[in-house]
Amino acid sequence: MSVTLSAIRAAARRIADGVQVTPCPASIPLSELTGAKVFCKLDNLQRTGSFKERGARNALLLLTHAQRRRGVIAASAGNHALGLAYHGQLLKIPVTVVMPDYAPLIKITTCRRLGARVLVKGIDFSAARVEANALVDAENLTYVHGFDDPAIIAGQGTMALEILKQVPDVEAIVAPIGGAGLIAGLAVAIKALRPKVKIIGVESKATASFSAALKKGSPVTIPRRSTLADGLAVLRVGDNAFPLARDHIDEVVTVSEDWIALAILRYAELEKTVVEGAAAAPLGAMLAGKLPKLKNKLVVLTVCGGNIDPAVLSRVIEKGLVTDGRLCRFKVRISDRPGGLAVLSRIIGEAGASIRDIAHDRAFSGPDVSAVLAVCTVETRDHAHIRALHRTLKKAGFSVMKH
Repeated sequence: MSVTLSAIRAAARRIADGVQVTPCPASIPLSELTGAKVFCKLDNLQRTGSFKERGARNALLLLTHAQRRRGVIAASAGNHALGLAYHGQLLKIPVTVVMPDYAPLIKITTCRRLGARVLVKGIDFSAARVEANALVDAENLTYVHGFDDPAIIAGQGTMALEILKQVPDVEAIVAPIGGAGLIAGLAVAIKALRPKVKIIGVESKATASFSAALKKGSPVTIPRRSTLADGLAVLRVGDNAFPLARDHIDEVVTVSEDWIALAILRYAELEKTVVEGAAAAPLGAMLAGKLPKLKNKLVVLTVCGGNIDPAVLSRVIEKGLVTDGRLCRFKVRISDRPGGLAVLSRIIGEAGASIRDIAHDRAFSGPDVSAVLAVCTVETRDHAHIRALHRTLKKAGFSVMKH
């Protein structure tokens, strides 16, 4: 099967009764924040929380009767596994998924709840794939690749057809790149129908396997590194997806962890939308100033998934607050006599900041036994407010040390 506009249109008809047409509303706050006219394609509103349902259902419906009866298997960090599990259950096709050990707990438990057999094995996707291949041979299962199967890529491309109907004047679409299945499908459809629309890919700087492939001219395996965007933590882009994406997209940028965290925070605060790291990457790139040419352009951000572990979300939000200058930590030496802490607290309060936590460090406070280091975690408005607070403390005679 080749991935063409015809194949993508056929996929759209095939999956129409099982996959939602998700909304693509304008975002006034994100437009004000970025200087572009931003629309958000909310595929995090799919039943399993991501765009992966599109390709999963398309691939399952293309199986032969014998393949359906025996069942399918995939290696996946989560969203592809969820899509297969859900639509396998609907279509009565047995599903086995092998998930690497960094897969979020929420995705593991949800897969099991949807009826899939879940095996957590391997330190990364490649190791999980080896485990899955062994079961393909042992149990005669059909392997469904999460981002490189042509049926999967065609299914993901159905998002582009919806975007063109919902935002007919779109000038640019910004999508994350992990294995490149989504952006390949998007780009094939968009460039066939509206070649002037810019297709821009965003990678996590920690797992930039597509950029590495561009430099070499073919897919290459990169070292594993930790990232908030676990959905993008693919060490090697797809052999089928890479040339499709390379030949159709206009630009690729990378974004750091701090900007991904800040984008997650912005979605939660401004759009009241929970997104995972991969889905936040496109907005993160815009916030980081990586896409200045998009100013005043009509831009669609693909909000491709919302499956973030709640425990991780709380840590990510705090990381975003730090990046935003709304949470800071510093050390200051104060008197260990009665009233010393009260003076510090009063000055911080009068400066308009709020103390979240103070810890006393007496052992490493220096030779003066009457002094103590106060390690302060403080809520502030922005980076300018932090600088103003530090100046106020220094003017009052305190020596401020960054923690």
